[in-house]
Amino acid sequence: MNTLSAIIAACTLGTVVSLALAALVAYHVRASWISTLVSYAVGAMLGAAFLDLLPHLFEESKNPGRTASFILLGLLVFFILEKLLLWRHHHHHEEEEVRDDRTGAHGSHPHIHVLEHDGGRTAWMIVFGDSFHNFTDGVIIAGAFLADMRIGVVTATAIIAHEIPQEIGDFVVLLHSGFSRGKALFWNAVSGLAAVAGGVVAYFALSVVSDWIPEILAFAAASMIYVAVADLIPGLHKRTGARDSLVQVIFIALGIGSIWIIHAVLFPDAP
Repeated sequence: MNTLSAIIAACTLGTVVSLALAALVAYHVRASWISTLVSYAVGAMLGAAFLDLLPHLFEESKNPGRTASFILLGLLVFFILEKLLLWRHHHHHEEEEVRDDRTGAHGSHPHIHVLEHDGGRTAWMIVFGDSFHNFTDGVIIAGAFLADMRIGVVTATAIIAHEIPQEIGDFVVLLHSGFSRGKALFWNAVSGLAAVAGGVVAYFALSVVSDWIPEILAFAAASMIYVAVADLIPGLHKRTGARDSLVQVIFIALGIGSIWIIHAVLFPDAP
């Protein structure tokens, strides 16, 4: 197998394995459990950002100030993106209300299930941010295979392993945001294929793409932090009971712990 084929195979395998396990969990989760598993998603995203991406960024960066600036820029970009999605959702909702007023059809609109959530805006934030992250993973895998086939296999295995809990969390957030299971599976697959694109692009232009890895990772980290803190945690605060709060804390800790165990314990020397 030549290097390009190995890169494509590793990136595709990572997408298929993580997506299959995420779907396996999601398809066997009762609807009543989804809000609880959102806590796990918060932990997984914060764990991936603060235990994986940010340490790697600042360890490798020659200009920490520039790196921090791009994280801040990423937060601002995702804030603006969400504003645009909110505007689109609000405009669409107003049009539906006008149409219902004209037809007398109240309370029976087929999109009401989505509107009870958040119009899917959190889901689209996840899709965009995860695509950035997966593209970067593909670049890292390509770089490792170009250096040495053995290093490529180890690196790809580590990346696949630490992507699994995050993908499970992402899948749950897509469902929580109003996506059907089929739609969540499709868009998770699309964002996962960004890893293949990153691997192929890096193979042919590694020197150019590698220069932008810190910026791409900064945007990926910003998306995870923004979605977790701005979109998901406020929803958790709507459940104020002692038991609900305890369950939320436990599942957030489980999400963080799963990232830490896979990355720090199983693959301590991996990127």
